[in-house]
Order: sequence, then structure tokens, then C-alpha cells
Amino acid sequence: MEPWNFTLGGAFILVGILDDSGSPELLCAVITVMYTLALTSNGLLILVITVDRQLHVPMYLLLGQLSLIDFFLTSIVIPKAVMDFLLKDNTISFGGCALQMFLALTLGGAEDLLLAFMAYDRYAAICHPLNYMIYMRPSICWLGVATSWILGFLSALGYTIHTMQYPFCKSRKIRDLFCEIPPLLKLACADTSTYELMVYVMGVAFLIPPLATILASYALILFTVLNKPSNEGRKKALVTCSSHLTVVGLYYGALTVMFVLPSSYLTPKQENILSVFYTVVTPALNPLIYSLRNKEVTGALRRVLGKWLLPTESTF
Repeated sequence: MEPWNFTLGGAFILVGILDDSGSPELLCAVITVMYTLALTSNGLLILVITVDRQLHVPMYLLLGQLSLIDFFLTSIVIPKAVMDFLLKDNTISFGGCALQMFLALTLGGAEDLLLAFMAYDRYAAICHPLNYMIYMRPSICWLGVATSWILGFLSALGYTIHTMQYPFCKSRKIRDLFCEIPPLLKLACADTSTYELMVYVMGVAFLIPPLATILASYALILFTVLNKPSNEGRKKALVTCSSHLTVVGLYYGALTVMFVLPSSYLTPKQENILSVFYTVVTPALNPLIYSLRNKEVTGALRRVLGKWLLPTESTF
């Protein structure tokens, strides 16, 4: 099959879950509501952490970065998918596809590493409370954040360049919600088996060490918490850690199935469901999981909204 010419109408066609659903209008409405929730909750959490000085500590700096990543990750995928469905135009240019893939991989890689650094932060806070501000001093905190973004950027750049250099066959349909590596490689004319193996190995290498760091951190945390004499301290530590572990489970579960399992294990529809899960469901749930069970965040939210929404008394 001859590769289609990108200069002559060079565009892909995204055939996502909205096109394969039995009730596309209902699903579109649900995804739109979830996207609105993700945008609002993450934006509000970023605002509260930025404005309230009591949250200017490493834990909430990292949480703010997580919300920033989720805010942009859902925004580069869902608005286009919804507008494509409403306008009945599912095309995406070659350059637009490459950009969307690059941004999604950058944000996904950064979140992967950031979650591991957040686990280290909880380990330092609970297992070494007296030395917490030494282990999580500003230079280390910002180094962890910068490392997450830089490694995410570099890995995404390599993946995007290598994936988009393949010649693609006349079929332009990408059976996914957005441009991702697995469905794109199915359109390639050339042999991609070596590259697919490399993607699998790199996926394992990028996911397993951070996941191992998280599990090791929480094993040490659990051991420390169970030996705490104070029931109140034990309860607070468990609540904070359970929120983080819930987020980790949601995120790593979807990514492990998507990128670590061989592509033959999943149908296009299953891949679509996983794409929706980690691009809109997880970003919508993350801030709710953290804020609803965290008294410091809910208190800061009341303070910030109280300043803006309640009229101030005039003094004469």
C-alpha cells in the first residue's frame, strides 16, 4: 500500500469513543461534564495553593504541579474531541497530531515522575518529621519538579520524532480519542516491530522505577504509622497517604494496561476507554480526592473564597 502524501490533504481522521458508542450524545454530555469538573477543580486548587500562604509548603507545591499537569492534559484532548463530534469533522493535521502527541506524552511523563516525588515527600514528612525541611528544602523540591518536567519533555520529544517519521498508509483513521503511539503505528507502512519493542521497554523503564519508589515509600510509611503512639497522628497520616495512593492507583493502573501490556491484548474500543480514563476521569477525580479529605485545603478554600465572595465592611 502506497504511503499517502502529507502535502496533499495530509490529515488524519480521529475515530474515538464518541464515534463507536451506542449513545454518542449521552457520552459526549458526560465527557463534557467531566471535563468541566476537571478544569474547574484543578484551576481552583491551583488558585488556592497560589494565593493562600499557609499552603506554601512542599506538599502543596507538588499538589499544585499535579493540578497544573492535569489541567493541561485534559485540555489538549477533550475540547477537540467534543468539538469534532459536534461539528462532524474529525480531521487533525499531521503537525497537529504530532503536537498533540508531544504535549500528552510530556505531561504524562511529568506526572509519572511527580507522583513518585510526592511519595518521597510523604515519606520525609511522616518518617523524618524533625528533618522534613532538610529533606524537602526548596532546592530539592524545585529540583524534583524540574526533573519531572525535563525528563517528560525529552522522552516525549524522542517518541514523537521517531513515531512521526514513519510513512503512513492510505488509511488515515486513528482509532483513538487523540494521537497516541499504539494506534498510529498500526497505520505505518514500514516494519515497526523493533520500535514497538523499544516503546514497550521504555514504557516499563519509565513506569516501574517510579512505581517501585512509591511502593517502597508507603511500605516505610505504613511501618512508621503503625508504631505511632498517637491515634490522631496515625489517622491524619493514613488519610493523607490514602488520598495519594488512590490517585496513584487510578493513574498507574490505566497507564500500565495501556503502555506495558502488549497492544494485541487490547481492542481499539478498550484503548479508547483507557484514553478517556486517564485524560478526563483521573484529572477530574484527583483534586476532589485530595481536597475533600484534606482539612488544610478545604480551610484554605473557604478563606480564599470568603475574601472574594463576601462583601468587605466599609470603614469611615
